[in-house]
Amino acid sequence: MGLIHIEMFATLDLVGQAPGAPNEDPLGFSFGGWQAPLLDEVGGAQVGAAYEGTDALLLGRRTYEIFSAFWPHQEGGQDNEIATLFNRVPKYVASRGRPDLSWAGSTQLGPDLAGAVREIRDRHEHIKVVGSLNLVQTLLREKLFDRLDLWVHPIVLGVGKKVFDGGAVPANLTLLEPPVASPSGVVYLRYGLADGTPGTGDMSAPDRGVQRDG
Repeated sequence: MGLIHIEMFATLDLVGQAPGAPNEDPLGFSFGGWQAPLLDEVGGAQVGAAYEGTDALLLGRRTYEIFSAFWPHQEGGQDNEIATLFNRVPKYVASRGRPDLSWAGSTQLGPDLAGAVREIRDRHEHIKVVGSLNLVQTLLREKLFDRLDLWVHPIVLGVGKKVFDGGAVPANLTLLEPPVASPSGVVYLRYGLADGTPGTGDMSAPDRGVQRDG
């Protein structure tokens, strides 16, 4: 069974909406492109390394439309490595509508999203979910992910769609490696889904720090 990796860029208040450009999601959100001023060489290298081994992309409709308009034209440029990867691997699109699937290797998933994702897991080793906040809510709710890579940026927006925005259920995660900070203050956190649900305890008790399973 393959692994599903969610890649998310978020602010300190965990807004994940439209990090890349103003036109990603312009209606009612005036901070599109908030990630760009904080991108540096260290962060860029981290992002590139995170895609090593990817053999499929799982995307929501809006993210797919943005990617399909951009990445097919980037081979040979400064983003050639990621462009070549994205253009080569299968792309699976979660959408209730009828997206244009002209990007080579694209397939729309059926109405049973959870079942379709489980089938994808059986066909691939390393499936990446990039952006796609609505899709991420379903994956969080169904616990249909194995790793959450979270780039936390040192800004607070106060508005916008959040990473954990109504889709999450109680879950334990484990930090897979030490956090890495870039010169601009972006902190890269790599978590894996763990068994069980969050425990409870009493901070005034002598045995504080010992979890009791919930």
